Amino acid sequence: MTTSKTFLLILAIVLALTACANRFGPDAVRAEPATKTPAINRTPPAASRGIPSDPPNTADQPLVPKSPRIVVKKSERKLFLYSDDKLVRTYRIGLGLSPVGDKIRQGDRRTPEGDFYIFTKNDKSAFYLSLGISYPNAAHAERGLREALITKAQYDAIKSALKAKKTPLQNTRLGGDIYIHGNGAGSDWTWGCVALEDRDVRELFQAIPVGTPVRIEP
Repeated sequence: MTTSKTFLLILAIVLALTACANRFGPDAVRAEPATKTPAINRTPPAASRGIPSDPPNTADQPLVPKSPRIVVKKSERKLFLYSDDKLVRTYRIGLGLSPVGDKIRQGDRRTPEGDFYIFTKNDKSAFYLSLGISYPNAAHAERGLREALITKAQYDAIKSALKAKKTPLQNTRLGGDIYIHGNGAGSDWTWGCVALEDRDVRELFQAIPVGTPVRIEP
């Protein structure tokens, strides 16, 4: 056999073995292209199945009380919201660090008692949301004048503001800045305010207007 024929025979044998290796051997592992994504069996959109995309949830409908008023019962740690004299909500509350007794002066950490109104609504409160309570009322101002905690001019300014349903003086020795606000109702932790859970004060905040009557009972 000539040299050239021998070379051709060897080459044919090598090619045959290579073909067998490629046929029966394991496939090489290749990286998937970066843009390729596996097919996903997605549920058809709600609209195409005859279901509204955002069905109304009656539990999330806003509370719209008529002639609302608020009653706080300190001893029960509860705030009651009325609509046309019908009780529509009961919320758990926290009080001032000294919860028993009426507020007398600045720094006593008591939650005041008596009849008030909401004089402002603050959606940028440090305590989530807040509703201003018109403390001091007339009774607090009269006691403060009698006990020389405020001057006659301060007394007159408080009485004038109350008559106009405005903000009474907040920076006298009687104290001020009494709010219904959020940040939790699990304990008596405020400086005289009425604290609710955030979800509760949000509902209350949305439900009542400025001027809503507030009564705080012992």
